[in-house]
Amino acid sequence: QVQLLESGGGTVQAGGALRLSCEVSGFHDISYRMAWFRQAPGKEREAVASIDNYGDTVYTDSAKGRFTIFQDDAKKTLYLKMNSLKPEDTAIYYCAASPWSCGQLSPPEFDWWGQGTQVTVSS
Repeated sequence: QVQLLESGGGTVQAGGALRLSCEVSGFHDISYRMAWFRQAPGKEREAVASIDNYGDTVYTDSAKGRFTIFQDDAKKTLYLKMNSLKPEDTAIYYCAASPWSCGQLSPPEFDWWGQGTQVTVSS
């Protein structure tokens, strides 16, 4: 059974930084894609970034230049380093996994999800 457990959320001031973690268990696919999504109140869940089993990364425009997605294979942990945070980054951040290394960076493409971690950026 695949389980994803996020941590690292919190409240920071605008311009600050956070590092989110996602511990992965029960996931043994050789080909895969891991991603971070976020959902703000009253808005749809949106993609932030993804990384596949080749180490190739994809960032949405809101994340480019400020966020970095990376993984530690030994620790089976996915990370999202977020710098220069803005109030509009406030959302619940979700870790997601897909057994495919390609496809659209959209929620239906991902089979497994964590419970989310709250990020709040104050102005």
